[in-house]
Amino acid sequence: MSKRDYYETLGVGQDATVKEVKKAYKKMAMKYHPDRTQGDKVKEETFKEVKEAYEILNDDQKRAAYDQYGHAAFEQGGHGGGGGFGGGGGGFGQDFGDIFGDIFGGGGRGRQRQQRGSDLRYNVDLSLEDAVRGKTLEIKVPTFVGCKPCDGSGAKPGTSAKTCSTCHGHGQVQMRQGLFAVQQTCPTCSGKGKVIADKCTSCRGQGRVEKNKTLSVKIPPGVDTGDRIRLSGEGEAGEHGAPSGDLYVQVNVRDHGIFVRDENQLYCEVPISFVTAALGGDIEVPTLGGKVKLKVPKETQTGKMFRLRGKGVKSVRSSTTGDLMCKVVLETPVNLSGDQADLLRQLEEKMANSSKKHSPKETGFFDGVKKFFDDLKS
Repeated sequence: MSKRDYYETLGVGQDATVKEVKKAYKKMAMKYHPDRTQGDKVKEETFKEVKEAYEILNDDQKRAAYDQYGHAAFEQGGHGGGGGFGGGGGGFGQDFGDIFGDIFGGGGRGRQRQQRGSDLRYNVDLSLEDAVRGKTLEIKVPTFVGCKPCDGSGAKPGTSAKTCSTCHGHGQVQMRQGLFAVQQTCPTCSGKGKVIADKCTSCRGQGRVEKNKTLSVKIPPGVDTGDRIRLSGEGEAGEHGAPSGDLYVQVNVRDHGIFVRDENQLYCEVPISFVTAALGGDIEVPTLGGKVKLKVPKETQTGKMFRLRGKGVKSVRSSTTGDLMCKVVLETPVNLSGDQADLLRQLEEKMANSSKKHSPKETGFFDGVKKFFDDLKS
């Protein structure tokens, strides 16, 4: 019995994208899945057809073959004889590989590329000072490094790997089923194209061994939490002499007791006395480069922000340097003696009897409160 067209089975057009194919499959699978159809044999058969259609149309290579040859591309026992692993020799199998070389990567003649070693990540905590100024650190990283006795080959010293007799060094073998040929990774050499008869005793044929590697890392000035420093080739060594991956040093800047950082800007709070806020004066302000003097004008209110230009952080990505923003906070006197408390009361009394307004914000606030309640009564 002839099979339904795969596109028709999924209800999509021949120009459907992979996303559309997946969407259609999920919708129909939910409808016809055996767990939902309660033993309905017809719907179970429909689900099998839907699954088969999806497996073909979701694979670029299989879809290309289906578009050209239809169901015949996947039928066994067709032209060219039975299945099996293709090797040397002539005949239809070789011609088939040549015909579909552009679809299946050259008919199995290319060796699989060496697998590069894995990338690694190392987390480092820095103080704000070290992050701003930069620092050179020594870190110890547990990783795989190339085996020295065998020079990364995995073969016992004095010996070498041999060309795989199954794939003849190609790393892949071709399995032919009727009109359809599929390349697979060689099961003998796992795609490497070579086999090791006598393995190195140090690395057991892997070409790499575990080791704690000590590295010097230069932290550039201005780094911030989330920045990464890449050390090329310092990740895990690949197997059998394959290239190493990279090491990424992930930066985390610890909280500071005085400063808060926001990109290139620094913020801090500086307490000032009642007298300094009222009469003005010079105060010392901390910066990452040492103390500097800040002139506080008279009648300064608590929360006033002062900008110290160029006292922030220099950007790691440019020559721009941020500012230091200092917020002055009025500190209320504590532990007053009786005489000191009397002096404050006398001051308050004199200011209350004065014709001048010494607390404009307070006066304005209570005037607003009075108006609010008056409006409620009216």
